[in-house]
Amino acid sequence: GTVDRNSNSQMAFVCTNADFSSSSICQTLIHLLKGNIGTGLLGLPLAVKNAGLVLGPVSLLCMGIIAVHCMRLLVKCSHHLSAKVNRPSLTYGEAVQYGMENVPWLRRHSQWGKRTVNLFLIITQLGFCCVYFVFLSDNVKQVVEAANATTFSCQVNHTNQTQILVKSFDSRLYMLCFLPAIILLVFTPNLKYLAPLSLVANLVMTASLILIYFYSLTNISYPISLPKVGRAKDYPLFFGTAIFAFEGIGVVLPLENKMQRPQSFTLVLYLGMGIVTFLYISLGTIGYMCFGDQIGGSITLNLPNCWTYQAVKLLYCFGIFITFALQFYVPAEILIPPVVARVPERWETAVDLLLRTVLVIFTCALAILIPELDLVISLVGSVSSSFLALIFPPLLQIIAFHTEGLSPLVTAKNVVISLVGLVGFLTGTYIAIEEIINRNAEKHQETFSSYMVQ
Repeated sequence: GTVDRNSNSQMAFVCTNADFSSSSICQTLIHLLKGNIGTGLLGLPLAVKNAGLVLGPVSLLCMGIIAVHCMRLLVKCSHHLSAKVNRPSLTYGEAVQYGMENVPWLRRHSQWGKRTVNLFLIITQLGFCCVYFVFLSDNVKQVVEAANATTFSCQVNHTNQTQILVKSFDSRLYMLCFLPAIILLVFTPNLKYLAPLSLVANLVMTASLILIYFYSLTNISYPISLPKVGRAKDYPLFFGTAIFAFEGIGVVLPLENKMQRPQSFTLVLYLGMGIVTFLYISLGTIGYMCFGDQIGGSITLNLPNCWTYQAVKLLYCFGIFITFALQFYVPAEILIPPVVARVPERWETAVDLLLRTVLVIFTCALAILIPELDLVISLVGSVSSSFLALIFPPLLQIIAFHTEGLSPLVTAKNVVISLVGLVGFLTGTYIAIEEIINRNAEKHQETFSSYMVQ
């Protein structure tokens, strides 16, 4: 979603920034865009390939509309419930908790509502961090291997396999190289120290995106003979990637709570998500039209090996590197304080840093286990983003307003949205895991056969 695919991290980052206690419309819009644009965007051309050249963009539009609708539902329920319990604002987890207290037979379990939402927030954010590890290693590996053959002329060469590639080590070893740097990065005690770097990262990523657009648009080869509708088996992978990209729901409430005039938030939400949806559909379609079946898990991997585009890859990597700290902030804030509170004061800092290190090593280990960028994105999207972005909000509206009497039509619509999310979760997770197993088997096969040849 952060340029940070999706995160409340920005928010956390705004909240620690005490310079402005409340944000203007423009600041909120920028944070909303940041919270939704990141690695997910770069993976969309492959998603469009999985769905097909016509079905893909149409599905993305539908998903965008449903995702925005769910964000709107969450804000509505949060208002309704915060008025009921006399609180100025609620987090996503608290909204679910108070919603459950509204229903007699759910009342005793309301604490679990909040815990479940927090669990999925943690899974989502740590999932993003895994994606970042794979993204960094894949892109840097590609730049390093092509370094000798990198020229200043950006001639189109659709295969993008420069003739002289210096084989370097496995992408997993690159992840291990990034590990110490990232551990140091997440040791920053306060996100306000990262604010200037975050600004640089945003500018860099914006510039990179403009160049990616420019390249894809100018290198579309006609006639286009790509399938209009993809294979049914690949559609769940499309669902995972798309919902991963649209999962900015975590930023919605924190952003709205920080606004000077929260009543104008709906306008900001529609405008911001309109821009996001437009970017997603256009880059997804143009990227697929440009690279066709060759498209990689991230469109950056298809850019030619000339210095301009190698710079784009490295700059985007820098942006993602900084974003890692922002994304990591959310799970760290949920998991670490309760543990730190239980240890003697002199151990507090040590335990804090130790836990951060363990969490980063954990995400790195997961990334090493599944070093396939497209499949990690799909898996994270299907598993956790589907719950936060599609399944919970409609159910929350049903329980939050059940005493007010919702019209049967609204209830039916909510049930349908939740079911779409559930089907996407089940099929997407299943197919992604199956594909991961298949690819691992193929890799072992290759390694084994090359070993036999030697």
